Amino acid sequence: VALAHCVHLSNDEIKTLKTTGTNVVHCPSSNLKLGSGIAPIVTLLEEGVSVSLGADGAACNNRLDMFTEMRTAALLQKALHGPEVLPASRVLRMATIDGAKALGLDSEIGSLEVGKRADVAVVRLDRLHATPVTDVVSALVYSAAPGDVDTVIIDGQLVMREGKLVTINEKETITDARAQREQLTADLGG
Repeated sequence: VALAHCVHLSNDEIKTLKTTGTNVVHCPSSNLKLGSGIAPIVTLLEEGVSVSLGADGAACNNRLDMFTEMRTAALLQKALHGPEVLPASRVLRMATIDGAKALGLDSEIGSLEVGKRADVAVVRLDRLHATPVTDVVSALVYSAAPGDVDTVIIDGQLVMREGKLVTINEKETITDARAQREQLTADLGG
């Protein structure tokens, strides 16, 4: 079971999350945009609750961008609890293996291990905004952006090369999505 947001939790509810093995999906950008509250991520982690990251939906966030979610999650908790909480390595784990765990897929995806699906993202950290790189994990969390993704392999299949999608026509997909939105709006009387 996974619960999103969890911005208003009592201590008893946190204990229940732990004892039931419930996963929390933290959506910091959405929560900030909506002004709905700040999830007690440090407390959840200290209590042993599994926390992953999400972006909610386009209507509540406008950016479905895991780099933004990682950076925002880390900075938000540091502002509340000090600079030592939620190190970059923990945040990256929340975005990868803990996300797979929340989906019940941690035996298949979420980390590079023999026997798991070959899901790989190659991120360029040689661009000006990410320079200099003194710690690769920290650079991924605090400096990387979607435009830095160079290559993506999903379940062993190449889907992006040199920053370009190779399995779909991006312009056609955007055109189709816009047409479908217009049709849905018309169907709903808008």
